[in-house]
Amino acid sequence: MKLRKALLAAALLAMTVTVTACGSQEDGRENGKKTPKQVTMNEQQAIDRAEEIIQQAVASMSPKPTLERMGPQPVGACIARDDHGPDDRVQVTVAYKLTGVPGTEARNLVRQARDAWLKQGYKYNSSGKDDWSGPFPSVYMRTEPDDFWMDALTGVVDRAKGEGLASLGVTSPCFLPPGKSSTPATADPAALKAPRTDDPTSSRALGHSSRIYDALQVASAPTQPGEGLRTVRDESRASVHHTWSAQPLPEAEIAKALERAQDHFQRAGWDVRRLPTAAGAPALVALHPEEGTIAQLAPSTTGAVRVAVTTPVSGPTSTDV
Repeated sequence: MKLRKALLAAALLAMTVTVTACGSQEDGRENGKKTPKQVTMNEQQAIDRAEEIIQQAVASMSPKPTLERMGPQPVGACIARDDHGPDDRVQVTVAYKLTGVPGTEARNLVRQARDAWLKQGYKYNSSGKDDWSGPFPSVYMRTEPDDFWMDALTGVVDRAKGEGLASLGVTSPCFLPPGKSSTPATADPAALKAPRTDDPTSSRALGHSSRIYDALQVASAPTQPGEGLRTVRDESRASVHHTWSAQPLPEAEIAKALERAQDHFQRAGWDVRRLPTAAGAPALVALHPEEGTIAQLAPSTTGAVRVAVTTPVSGPTSTDV
């Protein structure tokens, strides 16, 4: 049972890193609308900066943890797509579990990461300062002026004993690699090959999306570039990934919709976490404990709610929750 709890905590930690950076990087207005910064760097520069921020957090930690890399390859498509901008933009995410120390030290490691980042002059994100009232705190911060977002999180391993699993994550701003176009490119048709909607994994992902849609009680927005059903792969497995957006709402209505979604997840037995975002309302990250499906609901600064459902191909075939 303890191993299962640790795996669930690790899975949630792995998937929450990117959500905290979902707010778009904005700079100015065009035709009355906010426009994204055209950040230019190469992938190695972004990875090196993210690793530097991680090392700044762990350099003076005591007890000294072992860094265990989490998640897929660090470079992926931009997730801060409030403007549904150019498909060539990418984003770097680097995350590590802090292992090799007692579970009771997780809270202490998160605090030490926070203190080290504050000494570097980094800021708390717009959602406010961290909360140390409980044994499993989380810290969300950002760098200035380069706008990397980072977190130090505590996943619960044994609540009764106060044992946790700490992790550190850094996400870069969305950037346009040198030589890439600032306008959407025409993709190779082969790259757009979608999974069959009648296979069990696709049906399971679409089923979860449908139930989330019913829970939100908000109309869906027209499908945007990059949204839809596709297969994604990392070093260890393949998953079916379904993304879509709800129509823009006032902030108060977004909060109510997300509360309805959270209630749906909890009644269905999902593990749910609320995470601060730049948009004001918290994002939701939910893990289905049996099949390993992860759902992310992130409010956008445009008022839309972005939904992503990721279901492992190796999971069960039933679409029932």
